[in-house]
Amino acid sequence: MRVSSQDVTVVALLADPDAPTEIAQRMARMLPDRLAGRSGQGRRFDVEVVSEPFTAGTEDLSTLTRRIMDRGSEGNWDVVVALTDLPLHSHGRKLVMDLSHDHGLALLSLPALGVFRLQTRARQAVEEAVLGLAGPQATGPEGPPGSRPLRGPFVRRLASIRPGQVGEEEIADLRYVVSGPRGYLRVLGGMVRANHPWRLVPGLSKALAAALATGAVATVDSTLWNLATSLTTPHLLIAMVGSVALMIGWLIVDANLWHRTDEVSPEARKRAALYNASTVVTVGIGVIVCYVGLMVVNLVWALFILDDRLFATTTRTPLHASEYWTLSWFVASVATVGGALGSGLESDEAIRAAAYSKREQERRSALEDARGG
Repeated sequence: MRVSSQDVTVVALLADPDAPTEIAQRMARMLPDRLAGRSGQGRRFDVEVVSEPFTAGTEDLSTLTRRIMDRGSEGNWDVVVALTDLPLHSHGRKLVMDLSHDHGLALLSLPALGVFRLQTRARQAVEEAVLGLAGPQATGPEGPPGSRPLRGPFVRRLASIRPGQVGEEEIADLRYVVSGPRGYLRVLGGMVRANHPWRLVPGLSKALAAALATGAVATVDSTLWNLATSLTTPHLLIAMVGSVALMIGWLIVDANLWHRTDEVSPEARKRAALYNASTVVTVGIGVIVCYVGLMVVNLVWALFILDDRLFATTTRTPLHASEYWTLSWFVASVATVGGALGSGLESDEAIRAAAYSKREQERRSALEDARGG
């Protein structure tokens, strides 16, 4: 890193590819003015975005910090803030941010910022980190830089964020972690957001085609008419939950999405449980979106194709709005089971690409290569 000039502080946003790079590029457009306004010292800030897979092959904090420090030494920057969408852990806690005032670097784990207002929260975190790292390095009345906590909205508005333990041999001198149920849910939500669960729908084209075909045939089946009209709301709910659970389980098992660890430490098992929870929620959201879509398609198809006289003759029930709704709801459950069977036609790679972010795919591929080696 270069020695800061008197007037300009050069900041590098070192971002993993995909979502972190997009977030960094968006915030880079407004950071110079915001940092200059908040510094109050007549300083100017130049912000550069560097997109590199600096987390490739490792989740170890010490290794990542060394990589950031080495990359910073190659550039002409005063401060380096690294952004990743991988969840990171430290001493059993989920990491939000590491800072090293001596080396002018920070590492931000985006999943720890949660689901909502991610861009705003990431920008606030980066602002606080840059202002803290680019400020005076001399020991002031509040102690050395590493002992002074961040005080901006990034910390104040996220109650579960708190200072974390830093080892004596670590490069970082200030750490923020999340803990407790709120912290767990925030990280889990951030991981699910990073996976983009809505991409599961177009990513499972063969399964969706099988479900649509099953629904189209089931809608005109008189046996299903009689069965649907005899079902109560609890029965329909049970059918819905059962079909959705079957689809989720089938996708996870068939595509080998379940995360297994060979490590026996409690921390490794907690990490595995967190990854598996994010997988279940990600796939679950995608399947529920598919289910709702099937209900709508089945309803439109039923309105177009069903004959009210034939339906009434067969079921001895007039074809009213409630019958359309009940039939479409039940057929969606039947079609979801058909989609689960159709998902067997999808390749494991296609399902993983639909269910995971690019970084998560790379992480899992590295783990499989390590086991294979």
